Amino acid sequence: MSVTSTVTPAVWIGCLACYNAGRLTGDWFEAITADEVTPEKLHGHQTSHEELWCLDHEYLPIDGECSPHQAAKLARHLDEIDEYLLPAFLAWIGSGSHVLDGEDLPDHGEFIDRYCGHWDSFTQYAHQLAEDICLLADAPEHITRYFNWQSWTDDLQHEYTVLDAAEGGVYIFRDH
Repeated sequence: MSVTSTVTPAVWIGCLACYNAGRLTGDWFEAITADEVTPEKLHGHQTSHEELWCLDHEYLPIDGECSPHQAAKLARHLDEIDEYLLPAFLAWIGSGSHVLDGEDLPDHGEFIDRYCGHWDSFTQYAHQLAEDICLLADAPEHITRYFNWQSWTDDLQHEYTVLDAAEGGVYIFRDH
């Protein structure tokens, strides 16, 4: 299912010639098709103005302005993410801990490799990880009862990025 089925990234595209002349000429467009907007389409008639710019945006994980080409490229990139993974992907981008691909877009493959899921807490994740890797499987019970779970969990967390999820809980990403 695509991004546009739940959230539609949009940009306010304005004419820079008009803006520099003190007039706001522009409109909202779906970001995924922002690079298809022409000065004629924006003005509603033929014009000698050539340069368009996205002066505002909604649901794009960027700060500030961008070109219509950049907006469309990012929106198409987001549209490739499975809908259930999109909130985690956007959180990863927003954290600044994301990795860029060769086109300066957040790398889907790195996201999938690093994403450890949505958990109630990092502690819950750490306990499940310990079970999955059989951390104490061969240790005798009289030793495991003295294992310091809190210390181990605190140390482990230094290898992860843990981000609050809007719906509660946390998203967890391996740092390397």
